[in-house]
Amino acid sequence: MGLLIAIVVGAIVGWLASIVMKTNAQMGSIFNIVVGIVGAWIGNALAGLLGLAVTSTILSIVVAIAGACILIAILKTVGVLK
Repeated sequence: MGLLIAIVVGAIVGWLASIVMKTNAQMGSIFNIVVGIVGAWIGNALAGLLGLAVTSTILSIVVAIAGACILIAILKTVGVLK
């Protein structure tokens, strides 16, 4: 059940981040899931390094979207996305 929740939340986070970064038309659902899950990990790692405690569900979603946006920016810089 945890894996299914991670996939669904990853898809939503990846989709929202792709809208924020204006890459929604270029990304498919699988890419949204991967970006959402990896972005959540990046966001939580950066929050930990900054000393921020992610204690609420809303804050964890915001941190995950921010991490996914950072990942999309990196992918744009490398040339994977336009």
